[in-house]
Amino acid sequence: MAKSRLIGDYPVIGIRPTIDGRRGVLNVRGSLEEQTMGMAQAAKKLFEENLCYTNGEPVKVIIANTTIGRVAEAAACADQFKKAGVDITLTVTPCWCYGSETMDMDPMTIKGVWGFNGTERPGAVYLASVLASHAQKGLPAFGIYGHDVQEADATEIPEDVKVKLLRFGRAAVAAATMRGKSYLQIGSITMGIGGSIINPEFFEEYLGMRIESVDEVEIIRRMTEGIYDRKEYEKALAWTKEHCKEGFDKNPDFARKTDEQKKEAWEFVVKMMCIMKDLYNGNPNLPKGCEEEAVGHNAIAGGFQGQRQWTDFYPNGDFAEALMNSSFDWEGARESYILATENDTLNGVAMLFNKLLTNRAQIFADVRTYWSPEAVKKATGYELEGKAKEGKGFLHLINSGAACL
Repeated sequence: MAKSRLIGDYPVIGIRPTIDGRRGVLNVRGSLEEQTMGMAQAAKKLFEENLCYTNGEPVKVIIANTTIGRVAEAAACADQFKKAGVDITLTVTPCWCYGSETMDMDPMTIKGVWGFNGTERPGAVYLASVLASHAQKGLPAFGIYGHDVQEADATEIPEDVKVKLLRFGRAAVAAATMRGKSYLQIGSITMGIGGSIINPEFFEEYLGMRIESVDEVEIIRRMTEGIYDRKEYEKALAWTKEHCKEGFDKNPDFARKTDEQKKEAWEFVVKMMCIMKDLYNGNPNLPKGCEEEAVGHNAIAGGFQGQRQWTDFYPNGDFAEALMNSSFDWEGARESYILATENDTLNGVAMLFNKLLTNRAQIFADVRTYWSPEAVKKATGYELEGKAKEGKGFLHLINSGAACL
């Protein structure tokens, strides 16, 4: 599968095995080393076997070089994780630990804490205590705890804990992947739609992203001045002619385009998509002298205004939207993009969340009509059956939206 050209490494998960720091005659710490490190290794294995980045690669997970019983080891772990590019930490423990000394104090990491549910050692006490310390210091953290008490020497992760760990890991990887990336709006507000009025505070403060904006005329400029990859365009056009068949033209005669006009429109929309991909993530194969355009906007998502200034005059963005959001094009299988129709930034973000959480291409569709069983019978004489009848009708999603193929 072709990989995204986004700038920046994918986030790494760091496992922090924290431990009771008491040594002395009883050597409490020594008796817990194996169990504590075992929890870390089990969590690492769970993440690596179940979580992937959006390009299909398994999530990278590392474990602290030692268990963490006092602040010096917490500092050593922080240094190790910083060098490894860790954005997400999971602290694991079966026992009581010195909370403020062993906790992750980095304000930028996404934090989870898994406390072992066993009666021999107070893992629950540490979990409650350290979560309170996180709250007191304004450092959000997700608490993970099992429903049932386990034996002290248990090595397996209970099913309910697996679910909680994977929910945390999946969401944390999604949130960390967005950081520092761009939402690229091509154009601006569409027909008064509130979602296409972009909100910088939401993107910058809540998602950790930046906003990039280009006018729609940039697409025309690049077409006019030949600022696109000619070889890719020719390959894309040939692929489109082979695979994208024209359907029935239901326009009245006075509004119907000629065959020559349709041919030009196909060439236009294919070129348009090539340029949009370049706007998102750049293209090193642009003509000489176009080094500025070649770098792109590092966009993980974006939107195209279209309506109505564009679509009243140029071919619309449906082709680019459908294929950008799909997991393939003329280059074969590839990671899907997120391109919102009508620059509906909020729908674009919802699509981005779903892509990052599921690693799947996305569909957005406006609701055209709700059809109740009674309305269907009145209009057609047909009585709904099966799921449509049981669900008391269906929604007709044909109005508008950026849907993958």
